[in-house]
Parts: sequence; C-alpha cells; structure tokens
Amino acid sequence: MSEPPQSADLIVFGGTGDLSMRKLLPALYHCDRDGRLSPETRIIAMSRGGLDDADFRGKVDAQVRGAVPVDDLNVWERFLGRLHHVSVDIGGEDTVGWERLAAMLAGHEQRTRVFYLASPPMTFGPFCRQLERAGLVTPASRVVLEKPLGRDLASARRINDEVGAIFDERQIYRIDHYLGKETVQNLLVLRFANVFLEPVWNSLWIDHVQITAAETVGTPGRRGYYDHAGALRDMVQNHLLQLLCLVAMEPPSRNDREAIRDEKVKVLQALRPIVGGEVDRFTVRGQYTAGEAGGERVPGYLDEPDGTAPTEASHRVETFAAIRAEVKNWRWAGVPFYLRTGKRMPYRCSEIVVQFKDVPHSIFPGSAPNRLVLRLQPSEGIQLHIMAKEPGAGEVALKPVPLGLSFAETFTTRVPEAYERLLMDVLTGNPTLFMRRDEVEAAWRWIDPILGEWEAHGTPPEPYPAGSSGPAGAHELLGRSGRTWHEESPR
Repeated sequence: MSEPPQSADLIVFGGTGDLSMRKLLPALYHCDRDGRLSPETRIIAMSRGGLDDADFRGKVDAQVRGAVPVDDLNVWERFLGRLHHVSVDIGGEDTVGWERLAAMLAGHEQRTRVFYLASPPMTFGPFCRQLERAGLVTPASRVVLEKPLGRDLASARRINDEVGAIFDERQIYRIDHYLGKETVQNLLVLRFANVFLEPVWNSLWIDHVQITAAETVGTPGRRGYYDHAGALRDMVQNHLLQLLCLVAMEPPSRNDREAIRDEKVKVLQALRPIVGGEVDRFTVRGQYTAGEAGGERVPGYLDEPDGTAPTEASHRVETFAAIRAEVKNWRWAGVPFYLRTGKRMPYRCSEIVVQFKDVPHSIFPGSAPNRLVLRLQPSEGIQLHIMAKEPGAGEVALKPVPLGLSFAETFTTRVPEAYERLLMDVLTGNPTLFMRRDEVEAAWRWIDPILGEWEAHGTPPEPYPAGSSGPAGAHELLGRSGRTWHEESPR
C-alpha cells in the first residue's frame, strides 16, 4: 500500500510563463486528479505579472483547462483552489513580494518546500540568494533547475557554485524532462530486469547506436533565444547525452539514486574527446532554409518572424547538429554512437536505435541486421526488428518484421507526461532521474571543445531545406562507413 502524499508548498518562479502553462501546471493537475497531492499542498506562482490569486486562477482556467481532460469539475475547482500568485521583481528594490511570500510560508517550515526555477539560468544564483536573504530556505527545501545549465563548462560551474552556496547538493534537482519519459525508464528495466539482452549488449554484437531528436517546428518568435543557444547546447549537451548514458552505462549494483548516477558519470568520463581537426570530421552543423514542411511553405531560420532583424549570431547558429561519438571502454570500444537533432525535420520523432551486426554467415538471401528501436515520442514504445519468412511456397523470402510494445495499446492506464513523474520525484525526494553536479560538468567538458572549434572558425552552418532530413554532411557522417540513418517515419 502506497504512503499518503506529504504536504508541500511548490513555488514556481516564472509561474505565468510558457513552460509553466504548457507543462508544469497541466502535470500538477494530473497529479492532483490522480490523488498524488495532499489536500494541503499549495502551488504558488511568482512573476512580474502584477496578478492577484483570482487573476492567476482565471488565467490558468482560460489557458490550461482546454489542454487537459477536465472530466470532473470538482477536481478542477479543487486544483484552482491550490493556486496562488505573488508579484515580485527579481533584482529590483521592491521587497513587498518577498515579504508576502514569507508571510504565506510562515508556520509551514516543516512542509516540503520546492522552489522551481522556470527561468533563464543567469537568474538561478540571484533567486537563491534572495531566498536566503528572505529566510525562506529550510532543511526541508529543494530547488529545481531547468536546463540549459549555463552556456559552457565555466558558466555551469559558476551557476553550480552560486546555487550550491545556498543549497546542499542533496537539495538540488537539475531537471531533464527526457529522463521522465516512460520509454527512457523502460530502457533501464529492459536492460536490467531481463537476461536476454545483456550477453549481446556490447561491441561483439552491436554495430552502432543512433540517438535522434527530430522536430518539425522551427523557431518563430524564439530566434533571439536560439541565436545564443543552438542545437548543441539546447539538445545535445543534456537530452541526447543523457540517453547515451542510459544505453551505455554498466549495470548498477542496485536500483539506487546514487548508484545509477555514478554509472552515468562513468560513461561521460569515457567519451572520447573530439578536438581540433577532428571536429570537422566527426561533427556536422546545419541551419534550415525555406522549404516545404507539413504540406505548406515555411520560411528559413533567418526569415522566421521574430520582431527583430537577424544578427551576425543568427547566421552562425546551428538548428541541426550531428555527432559521431565513441565510448572508450571494454564494452563499447569501436562502436560509434551517432547523435542527431534538428528543427524543421520531416517528422517529429525522438528515438534510440540499437543496430546489431549481421549474422556471421547468412544462408538466406535478403537478410538484414536486427535492430532495437526505442521510441520516446510521438508514440512511446519498443520494437525489436527480426527477420522472418514470408508465407508462401517456393523459395524462401525474408522480411524484417517488428515485435512491438506500444504503451498506449498494452497498458490501459494513461501514460503520464514526463513532468508528472519528475515533479512527484522532487516532492518525494527521489533524485535518481535528475543530474548531479559532476554529471552536468562532465557533459560540458566534452561539449566545450566542439563549441570552441565551431566558434573559432566562424564558418556558417551547412544549409538544409525545411522539411528535409538535414544537411548532406549528416548523411556523409554515416556514409563514410557504409551506414545510413534510420528514417522510418513514426506512425
């Protein structure tokens, strides 16, 4: 029997922003609907919006209600009743907002107190210092940091130092929503709760691994942000490297919060550095131009509506990145890991493809190597592609067929969104699916030389038409070794 939920105060900085409205509040509503929030738990949004509680509840009712299945108005009203708003200007002289927040939290020091920083990373340090000055940090407090954590190793260390001066490491939850997806968690179960994969999960049997995060959307209205982020910082340094770690990590000694994170750090430390002239050989960056996407003509990155003219940074930033990585240890020596992410791709898809080697000696014509496909989105599931004989008399004809697990079709319960799982892990104090400081810094240590080489040369990214599968260089990256990207369109 599960324990009853503990009372908590969840304070969201940037509580009226896009992330809060699209992800956090819908996730918290589902947690409430499923009975995972105690009756006393409060959700307090902080922003510069100048709203009172009634205004904020009206905003949420208008913007969030239509995005979630409200099948019980009593539950929705109960959820709205949890919501509060405090206006505050971070860095300003006005302390009224902080005083109001302190008054709201007074007398509840024993509750779990979660500060969720849904704000730019440069605000993390100032937020935490202000929390300390206001006397709001208690032993039962936790702080959640959204990605990206810095722009490079130096800035990540600075943020970690600033936050770490106020909160202990055990209180800091660096979130990566990819780790909350069911398929990602099932990857651990698939590997470590089943015996059949372990004997072939190594360089003797696996030819290569592909990890892809493809998006059909562009960056309308977000070019100002993306000019200073780019695909490498926005997706590879966190999401794709985290998936690589889960594929490549050694079996932990136990299902323990630190044991799993210890093994992930070892993978990052074992990544072969890509430096100097190797950057041109093992990495590709691209930027989408105008093209056909989703049946309509769409503009290129430089022509996306943004309200401001493109800058020099706009011409240099990558909306597509591909990397050939290697994990230098006994299990994976010689196995390339291909990482790929891009905007304005032909379809939206995040997946891991484990391509096995061909049979040592094929007695049947037309055979193809087996592959394991783990799809994170849009339809989460697992497929093992094997060779089978097509029915019929005469010569044996082979066909690759998938043995599939679709979570939506197999399990009758609703598949929760990633943020639901991660938010509940924060409230219950389980950091397993969150990044530790040494993990974040190890990822930046590997990424920094690539960023440095790209920025030092100043060459523009390779163009690719919107709606295509990326620049030609990405296909050459695999083609040099006779491989191709897995391009099966999701259903």
